[in-house]
Amino acid sequence: MKSALIKNILVIRTDRIGDVILTTPAIRALRRAFPDARMSLLVSPLTLDLVQGNSDIDEVLLDERYGRHAGWLGFWRLVKDIRGRHFDTAVNFHTKKRTNLLCFLAAIPRRIGYHNNKFGFLLTERVADVRPQGLKHESVYCLDVLKPLGVSAGDAEVLIPVQPQAEEWAERFFQNFDVPDSNLKFVALHIGASCPTKQWPVEYFARLVELMDSRRKTFFITIGTRDQREMVMKLRAMTGAKRSVYDLTGEISLAQCVSLLKRCDLLVSNDSGPVHIAAAFHRPVVSIFTRNQPGINPERWRPLGERSLHVAPPVDRTLSFAKGELEDTDFLYSITPEQVLAAVDAVFQV
Repeated sequence: MKSALIKNILVIRTDRIGDVILTTPAIRALRRAFPDARMSLLVSPLTLDLVQGNSDIDEVLLDERYGRHAGWLGFWRLVKDIRGRHFDTAVNFHTKKRTNLLCFLAAIPRRIGYHNNKFGFLLTERVADVRPQGLKHESVYCLDVLKPLGVSAGDAEVLIPVQPQAEEWAERFFQNFDVPDSNLKFVALHIGASCPTKQWPVEYFARLVELMDSRRKTFFITIGTRDQREMVMKLRAMTGAKRSVYDLTGEISLAQCVSLLKRCDLLVSNDSGPVHIAAAFHRPVVSIFTRNQPGINPERWRPLGERSLHVAPPVDRTLSFAKGELEDTDFLYSITPEQVLAAVDAVFQV
């Protein structure tokens, strides 16, 4: 299919927060290459707040696989919806069995994605899946998917729209604090992770809070999902600084989290989605990598931005992280609070 015939594009990225954010440079490059085409983006409900209002996208569609698109009946409902929109091209950044089958059954003529064992044979144009090598950043790997379309790589600038109601909430939130000392730092902490192999120990976070509090006047705000509240309660009990650790874990929407991080002086987090949110707004970030192996390494997943730092252990190919199982948790303690504190100090000195 010639580029002139590309008029209706479906972009697919139905996985997690960081994955969607790091796809936005490729979406921008796609928009620049086909300025007159209609572009729709299929995401999961989890990440809707990150793309609603993105100026590069004409329409956001949802794959509600745990709702109205659950099971085979629900999946067929999604297929019929996608087929009825008459897309001529699909760019599948989340090449799983479900999404590859979706594009095939929806009769999209041109289907581009990674060649893997997850129904990759259903694609019409296949990009070699070298992501497990971890030699490039994820945002660059996303740009590589566009090569069959003749799209040249753009910059790595990510885009996250802010939601008006969330902005109003964040303004009210910070106005509630009487801050006579201009040197006070608002520091967000994300102590949870999507996988236990990425979970820096809570006791190390507690030690870090104490060290940071001894260095400079700091007001800590914890963020995360509701199932992480028990960890936050443990953190507060360990620090004994309940007045300076404000818990928003499980209390705010993703859109509100975006507006909050946009205003914080620093985010300290495990290797997780929030680091990419803060970095998108050029806020200082210290990201903690407990794993450093090809494909799950900082080279691929570090937060972008000149004010973003990461702390990681040396490369260790002897560890196995298959399915997130933990046989020996000693590796989680390979990064010390003092190492993370050094990164925090370096960020504040920039």
